[in-house]
Amino acid sequence: MDNKVVLAFSGGLDTSFCVKYLKEEKGLEIFSAIANTGGFSEEELVEIEKGARDLGVADHVTLDVTDLYYRNCIRYMVYGNVLKNNTYPLSVSSERIFQAMALVDYARKVGAKYIAHGSTGAGNDQIRFDLTFQILAPEIEILTPIRDLVLSRDEEIDYLKKRGVEKDWTKMAYSINKGIWGTSVGGKETLTTDQNLPEEAYPSQLQKEGSEEMVLSFEKGELSKVNGERFDNPVDAIRRVETLGSAYAIGRDTHVGDTIIGIKGRVGFEAAGPLMIIKAHHLLEKHTLTKWQMYWKEQLGNWYGMLLHEAQYLEPVMRDIEAFLENSQANVTGDVILKLHPYRFELVGIKSPNDLMNTGFGDYGEVNKAWTGDDVKGFTKLMSNYLKIFNTVNKGQLDIE
Repeated sequence: MDNKVVLAFSGGLDTSFCVKYLKEEKGLEIFSAIANTGGFSEEELVEIEKGARDLGVADHVTLDVTDLYYRNCIRYMVYGNVLKNNTYPLSVSSERIFQAMALVDYARKVGAKYIAHGSTGAGNDQIRFDLTFQILAPEIEILTPIRDLVLSRDEEIDYLKKRGVEKDWTKMAYSINKGIWGTSVGGKETLTTDQNLPEEAYPSQLQKEGSEEMVLSFEKGELSKVNGERFDNPVDAIRRVETLGSAYAIGRDTHVGDTIIGIKGRVGFEAAGPLMIIKAHHLLEKHTLTKWQMYWKEQLGNWYGMLLHEAQYLEPVMRDIEAFLENSQANVTGDVILKLHPYRFELVGIKSPNDLMNTGFGDYGEVNKAWTGDDVKGFTKLMSNYLKIFNTVNKGQLDIE
């Protein structure tokens, strides 16, 4: 037990370095584990395991937390229409906690004294991993070679080359994190403020021209059908939307925001599925919820995303917000029609039995059926009273010059 370390392993440059360093410099027995949040195919997972064993780990496992991640987090991000800074669907931010929890369980299973990750000292992930490990397993020591040694990517590559590790180093020019809720892409361009990622940096390339229609069906806020095909597991529905959208290279953008440690940061991402699902869900809510439901959902959804981004998933208030968000979805049922084009999508419209536009009360800007002109005159007169009073008492402070 004294020399066992569980390493969060993705097969990328940082975690490859960690294997060699912890094994050869620290004399530790490495148990690598990839906590899969739905971003890897079976073939990719096999390749990652082969890479870990080639590097010399004592054992390697895949910990699949995709369904747990959906059930306990993704669906609430959909309910809350969560987009950080109105842009980023928290692709990596949200999954790290679930990966960390899975790693803690595995570390206890193998009796590890240490748990390690390959995060740098300048990002959010170090906080997300460390905080979760400290809360759930304070008895396990945390090792962070990349952060402690303050290494550049070129220095890591040189270290591995000198130890006979052969990889396609050109592919490692970009740091790519894949999950079912999107893929983040970091590279030299995202370290600047005036450059964007080149086309080839994105894992999904444009495959289709022209346009096509897509219909997403929701039942109480959860995605249940794609183009009429029902999915018993919403995870499979998300995968279908992602496949259809990524063929048009939809969902690319660059997120700029505040890190947990206080600096500004940029990261590129592609998230066709999450962006189309969130925007479609939001449109359906506009038709099926009241204005005050929409207002309070926007406030609490924003808080939920902010707390999630800042590693506060285990804070009990998150369960309170989740209860509100889930309760708000009782009438969010219907179909949303989208149109897909290269690099973009349109929201065409919705069909729902709970559509509050189809009431017979009136047609906006055209016809009033449930009230008269005199009703509006009286309503407007009463509505103006408090401002008339203010204006009279305060002698014209409402005048606009």
